[in-house]
Amino acid sequence: MRDHEPIVIDQFNGLWLKGDPESVPKDHFSDGENFDFFARSAGVKTRDGVDRHQNVAVPLGNVVRIYNYITQEKNTLLVLTWDGTTGNIYHVVNSTTVYGPILTKTGMSDFAFVPYAGRAYISPFTSYVVNNLNVEKGLQNEFLYVYVGDGTAARKAAGTAASGTLTIVNGTAASNDAGLHIFGVVGETDTGYLSPPIALNSFTMDGLHSLSFSNIPVFTGTQWIKRHIVASIKIPSFNGNLSGYTLYFIPTGDINNNVATTLSNITFYDGELIDEVSHLAENYFEIPAGAVLTIYHERLVLATTYTDISLILVSAKGEPEAINQINGLLIVPLDGNPITNAQEMRDILFVTKRNRIVSYVDNSDVPSSWKPGKVDEAIGSPVHGIATVIDSGGTTIDFLILGSYAGIVIFNGTVIVPELSYKIDDFWFNLDRNEFRKLQIVLDPIKKKLYCVLPDGRLLVGDYNNGLNAKGIRWTIWRFDFRVTTIALVNINDLIIAADARSSLLWYRQLLKLRISKRYWIKI
Repeated sequence: MRDHEPIVIDQFNGLWLKGDPESVPKDHFSDGENFDFFARSAGVKTRDGVDRHQNVAVPLGNVVRIYNYITQEKNTLLVLTWDGTTGNIYHVVNSTTVYGPILTKTGMSDFAFVPYAGRAYISPFTSYVVNNLNVEKGLQNEFLYVYVGDGTAARKAAGTAASGTLTIVNGTAASNDAGLHIFGVVGETDTGYLSPPIALNSFTMDGLHSLSFSNIPVFTGTQWIKRHIVASIKIPSFNGNLSGYTLYFIPTGDINNNVATTLSNITFYDGELIDEVSHLAENYFEIPAGAVLTIYHERLVLATTYTDISLILVSAKGEPEAINQINGLLIVPLDGNPITNAQEMRDILFVTKRNRIVSYVDNSDVPSSWKPGKVDEAIGSPVHGIATVIDSGGTTIDFLILGSYAGIVIFNGTVIVPELSYKIDDFWFNLDRNEFRKLQIVLDPIKKKLYCVLPDGRLLVGDYNNGLNAKGIRWTIWRFDFRVTTIALVNINDLIIAADARSSLLWYRQLLKLRISKRYWIKI
């Protein structure tokens, strides 16, 4: 050893889990856990420790899913707990305030979520075994729910209309367009959902009197807050079919409550009837649950229902609960695999399956006219496999990060190769593909870290202070005394970690957050 020249390692670039151990570069390790990197130096340290996030007597336990829920006032969390049979969703406002459960469903082992105008749209789903493969799709006989953020229970989105027959009579002297018209009532909820026209009836206006309405139906449920009288233009030759004509909102026909059953002395001319409502008759009363939710061009997008794994439901623009059963549907090319995820990027809706990406572009016509475009027929992502960014729960503008069978990849319209996970290919390929529904990726562009929940309950961490590319990213694996199930970022980029019931220590069966640890240690 006298003439041996020492090997100087002046920087450390994380794990190299690829190929023969003898091929590991000198600035990487082939084994190691629970270390972290200094942001702007070559040093290495222990990962941070953990502490309880909730400062309450009985913190939530058996947590399987967390989402960032942005209300009108603050950034909060939606948290799903699961006891093996029943799922309960809670609204965690802060460390001491918890609402709920706001939704309880048997069989809800996971849920899709998207915020819209301060409200939370929630879709319960679970995994079904089909041909020995886990398939994630909406719960059977379940629906999309909406939660308004105030602690009251979530309710079904959309809603079943009331029944009845509207009574119309002449009112006071006034002028209008004489002739037979059809009238009806449209209900409106506190989330802006408009019911199909109901209580249809015909009446011949004489051109000399206003109109007075009675027996106006009252809708069931506290969510109904308004009603609107609607009408057709003059019908020269009536065929007796009340539902066969286009209806419009009467400008003066609003009832700003769900109590009154009369409205008197309304006048209008046919030329004032502009805003059409007949399409509402084709909307879903009850929107089926799916495994995928996102927003595209102010439209709610729901996919993978229990009955159709290749079906996408798209709402009207600005009306997330108005989904037309005829022209609001997209069918992703059939290949036997379910839709797993969807995300808008650069004004394009990208939809993934396990190993496929297709695209749709809003052409300003009804969604059923949008044509699918082939993007990639080898790379896809699982249900939680598209990375969210900081505490907004959103994504980046210029690219997406996908967890796929091929590895963790950057997608900017095409898949960038080599993969971000190039250095740890062997490790990634040894993960159980049938458990990829448990993958979840969160991106912290401030600390320049990428966090990925692994199917085995560990956390894969990529530090990209040296570059978000296959060469610059530094990988490490964090193992805890509990099984990690889901993660989120709060206060911009504080990491929240959730654990399930398989933890060996009761104290860790809570929502947890990282804290600073001053110990420096590497397991080699």
